[in-house]
Amino acid sequence: MTAIYKRELKSYFTGISGYIFIAFLLLMVGIYAAVINFHYTQPNFESVLGSVGLVFLLIVPILTMRTFAEERRQKTDQLLYALPLSMAEIVFGKYLAMLTVLLIPTAVICVYPVVLSFYGSIDLLTCYSTLFAFFLMGSALLAVGMFISSTTDNQIVAAVVSFAVLLLLYLMTQLASFLPVSAAGSLMAFAVVILLAGLILYLMTRHALLASAVIILLMAALYSVYLLEPTLLEGAFQTAALQLSVFDRLYTFIDGIFDLSGVVYYLSFAGVFVFFTIQSLEKRRWS
Repeated sequence: MTAIYKRELKSYFTGISGYIFIAFLLLMVGIYAAVINFHYTQPNFESVLGSVGLVFLLIVPILTMRTFAEERRQKTDQLLYALPLSMAEIVFGKYLAMLTVLLIPTAVICVYPVVLSFYGSIDLLTCYSTLFAFFLMGSALLAVGMFISSTTDNQIVAAVVSFAVLLLLYLMTQLASFLPVSAAGSLMAFAVVILLAGLILYLMTRHALLASAVIILLMAALYSVYLLEPTLLEGAFQTAALQLSVFDRLYTFIDGIFDLSGVVYYLSFAGVFVFFTIQSLEKRRWS
């Protein structure tokens, strides 16, 4: 795993993707800090991090698009499969390399609250707890991009799909608010989610029958709830969207609350997509 980690980390800096990721993140944090903290003289650096979260939609696809897609295009993924390593070790090696690239600008950003404290009163505890959550949020989004890269051999497709998925995650609560809070509205929304889950399962397994069976079972369970206890579905999708929103979870930390459930959520979210990536590659390895 160490060899994979070193190889992948080196590739980010022999090319330009690592530099673009770091430079763009630091640039946006610097601009927002200059405007919010200095121009408007607001002492809340954590609000800068909340505003900058949108930048992940652009830079995460740049970093993750080549992770496995480029390996598949060049057929070098066959060399990975031949290594005396488990697929989990290969995936973790690549994922840890991406986390290291994310950690570099995060470490630089750690200096900002200290500098701001020279000019006024700054709640350093809130700043650093929010920065910690900001790093975890970035880690979760990188795991999503890595999984998408493992499902295609085209970097452009991986980047576009990653951007679309991250945009959907970013707008999830806003989109959910436009849906009716009625049981029928939640029924339709959850049905779409089930179809998307079935698609992900198919991409992972390439097993149409299994994916179809899961979709049918989940649809049947959902419709049964709708028929027997429709009140359980009233406003359920909006509540679920709020609880599962990757971006909105950060605002709890911005409000000065160290949300342990949020930490667990980010770690679990990243873990699920790392697991999906492993299963996607295992399927290709044995096919």
